[in-house]
Parts: sequence; structure tokens; C-alpha cells
Amino acid sequence: DKAGMDRSVTSVVSTAPTAGRLLPPRERLREKAFEYCQRLIEQSNRRPLKKDDGDLQKACLIEAVTIMDIICKQDSSYVCRADSFLKILHSRICGDATYARALLPIAQFFLNHSKLEAVDSDAIYKHLFSDIPAQLFHNPSLAFEFVQFCKDNSQLFTDSSSIFRQSFPNLFKFLAWNSPPLISEFVDLLPFLLDAGTAIEIFHLLLDLPCLTAALDIQLRAVAVPASEKAGSDPAGKPATCLEAFRHPLYKSMFQYLLRTKSAPEDAPESLVPLRQLLGSLAGSPRVVQCAETVPVLLELFFRVVAEFADGSLINQLVVLLLQRSDQLYEIQSFKDDVYRVLSSQLAMLCRLRPALVVELSTEILEFSGAVSNIQSKEAIFTHVVWAVGEYLSVSYDKRCTVEQITRFFETLEAVLFEITQLRPQASTPSCAPRAISVLMATLTKLAARSQDLIPRVSMFLSKMRTFVQSPAVTSVYCEEDLEEILIRATELMNLLKMPSVAQFVFTPPVASTRFQRDVNDSLPLALRMVTQLLEPAPGSVPV
Repeated sequence: DKAGMDRSVTSVVSTAPTAGRLLPPRERLREKAFEYCQRLIEQSNRRPLKKDDGDLQKACLIEAVTIMDIICKQDSSYVCRADSFLKILHSRICGDATYARALLPIAQFFLNHSKLEAVDSDAIYKHLFSDIPAQLFHNPSLAFEFVQFCKDNSQLFTDSSSIFRQSFPNLFKFLAWNSPPLISEFVDLLPFLLDAGTAIEIFHLLLDLPCLTAALDIQLRAVAVPASEKAGSDPAGKPATCLEAFRHPLYKSMFQYLLRTKSAPEDAPESLVPLRQLLGSLAGSPRVVQCAETVPVLLELFFRVVAEFADGSLINQLVVLLLQRSDQLYEIQSFKDDVYRVLSSQLAMLCRLRPALVVELSTEILEFSGAVSNIQSKEAIFTHVVWAVGEYLSVSYDKRCTVEQITRFFETLEAVLFEITQLRPQASTPSCAPRAISVLMATLTKLAARSQDLIPRVSMFLSKMRTFVQSPAVTSVYCEEDLEEILIRATELMNLLKMPSVAQFVFTPPVASTRFQRDVNDSLPLALRMVTQLLEPAPGSVPV
């Protein structure tokens, strides 16, 4: 095979000038191929006769640059010649958007060889990552090739000070505009963008992705507005449309931050709420809806990756932001429901990673769990927050946990449960998910087991649940199965509190728990039913 290849190479270059025959056949082929690529590139600036010729010309240019890169990989003596040649080419085409795809193989060449020649190619990278995504995010083929280029060179994003790493907000414009085709590429790319320095900013970016899609839509439309109409809005008044708001002083800084080309957490406006509300008029856009559907997948991946490197400080920041941002999402109800589902499950994961956060963030958690409105608007997150309080507000997990803290949480959650279960004459009973009521009862019982002065209060409350579930106002809201489940849980918890030492053992296992304690906590409903059977044996049963 090798002999056949040598003969083939010889035949290809046999027509070369006599001066070239001083080189071995392979080197002669390489030299002629390099010269041919140079000629192709030089001819690429000629005006094509028709559009199809122009497309072919650009395709040939891309292939020529790619072949030159391959030749330089095989023989580094060509790098110096190609370096200066491709820099001239870059300066010629970088201002022409129709040549944008050709910039990728040029950048790839310098990534492959710049260390060898110690040349400064930062200007090429900066133009590629700053200008191209910002201007051509709406070009689907370029978007795919650009993100593929980033995937192929993912190691470049590990240097936090690099141009590549700093430009990650720009990359999300490709995803925001081309969500379905690019989701799998971003699933592969996102882990390389994440570290302790970028996690918070990327968290905000993911939650604001549908908003970014809407902002890009407005940006494209604003560019198309004739110059005579651009100065038509009144700076002193409130803009009537999103298009007017794009250049309005009230919204300009918010648009600029959302559409930024590089990482700039220090430039973040105090709030993007006004902009999200303004862009709500585009919530029905198919492109915005498609983008919103990709966010839950990326959010789950985000938390999985962050969990691998996050320290206590970062986990605390994420939990605080999670609670804050649950009130600040783009107004697509299905999007909000999906995000709440993901955030609630990830909140539980963060609490397992760092149980001490319940004590350290007690102010923020108290504020969130004490708001009755959170039960109706974001029940999934509320339920997991209350569960975390019952699970981890214990001296077993944090020696800083005090009786005063337990009492403060107890009183806050007691007030919430009272608010949603009290029966008011001529007033509608708030319709809360049965799960929220059950979790509130269980958490109050757990806290009482750790501060036994609270047992009479929670026992009295639980004893009134029968009256609650039998009220006509309640039976008209909940189905019979839900009411029966609430009553059974209240009875089981009340029975458990009749044996305070057992309740404390079940609800407050040490961190290094025994297998029995782990089994009990993994199947708490079963444990409660066992206690109920002990205290209330079935008729005719014989004690063992």
C-alpha cells in the first residue's frame, strides 16, 4: 500500500517544473498544494459573475484555508508563510458578513499554530467572539458551525482570563435564537463554561434566555427602522412599544446589559424586572416559546455541574438567588412551572450538600416561607423550602442551631398553616395543594420534637384538622382522597408526639445515623403508621 501511495504521489507531481524535483515526491505535493491554496485565496477577492459563483468562491476559500492548516500540521516550516498570508486575508474579509464562515478555519489555524510561531492573534479571536455572534446570531448554519467550533476547542474555555471565556454571554445569543437545533451542542459545551467565577452570571443567563430571545427580536427590528423614524420617541415619556423602548433612556441600559458581548457581572442593573415586563408582549412568539422549552434541561445540567465544584459560599449564593429569581421570571406560565419544578428539586440537592445553609440563611428562608402567597404561586419551591427546614434545622447538622431559631421558624410556619386552614365566615378558603399542608404539618412536628415546649401547640393544632377537613367550604375545594390523606397524616403525627422521646429519635437522627434511622426517614409514612398501630390497635387485635 505504501509503495502504491508513493507511485500515486509521484504521478501527481510528475508534471511539476524541473526545479521542484529536488524535493521528494511527498514534499513536492505538499509544496504545490500550498501554492495552489495561496492562488485560490488570492483569487477569492475577484467579483463573481453571479451569486452561485460567489457561494462557490467562499466554499473554495474555506477549503483552501483548511488544507493550508493541514499542511502546516504535517510540516511546521510552512507556518510562518501561512501566518502572514492568513492575517492579510483576515484583514480583507473580517468586515464582510458574507465571509463570516471563513473566519472559523482562519481562527482554527491560529489556535493550532500560534504558540509555535509566538504570534499575537488575539485581535482575530476578539473579532470572532465579540462581533460575529452579536451581528449574525440569526444565521442558523453559522450558528451551528460556530458552536461546533467552540465544542471542538472546548479546552480554550478553561482559562478564566481568556477572550473565549469572557465572551460566553455572546454565545448564548446563538442558543436564544436557534434553540431546538443547538440544544444538544450546548449540553456538551455548558460544562466547559462553568466555574466558580461564572456560575452566578450563567444562572441568570439561563433564567433570562427567553427574555434574551425577545430582546434579539427587538434588536433586529430596530436595525431595520429607517433613520428618520429612530429619533421619533419622546425621551421624557414612557415608550408605547418595545421598539421605542429599545433606545429609550429608561430601558437602554437594561437592553445593553442583556445584549452584552462579554461577561460583566459588575455592570448588572439593579433589576431587569421592567424589561421583562416590557418584553412580555412577545411571550407568544414561537421562537420565544421554543427557547423557553430548552431552559429546564440546561438548568438541570447547570446544577449537576456546579455541584461538583461549589463551595459553601457559592451554594449559599445560589440558594438566595433561587428564592429571589422565583419571583422574577419571564411571563410564560408553562415556562415558570417547569422552572419551579427544576429549582425545587435542585434546592433539595443543595440542602443535602450543605445542610448548614438553613441556619446561615435563616433570614431569607424565613421571609420566603412566611409568605402565604408563595404557596399558591410557586408551591413546588415553597414545599421544598419547608421540607428543608424540617429536615436540617437541627443541632445534629449545625451546632449553631438554637432553640430560639427553632421557635422562630415554628411560629412563622404555624402562622402560615393557620392562615391557609382557618375557616372564615363568608370568605373563600385559599386552595393550597394538599402536599403543602402535609409538609407544613410534618415540619412543625419535627421542630416540636426538637424543642419539646412546642409539642402542646402543634398537638392542639393537629387535633383541629378533623374540623378543617369536614368543613363544607373545604370539601367543596379538595377531593375526598386528598382530605383523607391530610387527616391521616395529622392523626399519625399527633400520635407520634404522644411519645416525645420516640418522636425526637425519629425526627432528629444524628448525621451519622444508624441503618434503622435511615430506613425510618426514607419511609416516614410507614413509620408513622407503625406508631399509630401501636397506639390505636385494631379492634380484636391481641398485643404481642
